[in-house]
Amino acid sequence: MTLKERLLNDFKIAMRDKDTIRKDTIQLIRAAILKIEKDKHITLDDEGVAEILAKELKSARETLSEIEKSGREDLMEKARKEIEIIQQYLPEQLTEDELEAIIKDAILETGAQSAKDMGKIMKVVMPRVKGRSDGSLVNQIARKLLS
Repeated sequence: MTLKERLLNDFKIAMRDKDTIRKDTIQLIRAAILKIEKDKHITLDDEGVAEILAKELKSARETLSEIEKSGREDLMEKARKEIEIIQQYLPEQLTEDELEAIIKDAILETGAQSAKDMGKIMKVVMPRVKGRSDGSLVNQIARKLLS
């Protein structure tokens, strides 16, 4: 079963169970997928869907941090549930140790010496961790390793 099929199936189940947070979150993801498919005239595979899921996860995390500033507990709980739902569809995320090993390989491969070489490292690392790690975490670990 592809990710799109799984999303559709879970969407139907959420509608049947009247789980509005799950239904709304999946509907948001499916709308983002459909928009890209229509705009680019393509059909996304699981990898493309995972990219969209990663973007939606990043957006949900940013929303949560903004809500935390307001102190509204009800909205914070809803945002946390949305993040959990999105994470269920993403491939298993890499641990910091696994990520560090990939970045060390990239540093050796590119011959990076300082933070000035971050672009080279990111160009090598990001395709390898696509959908399995956040770019800001990759950047943070790479900076730590280069200093």
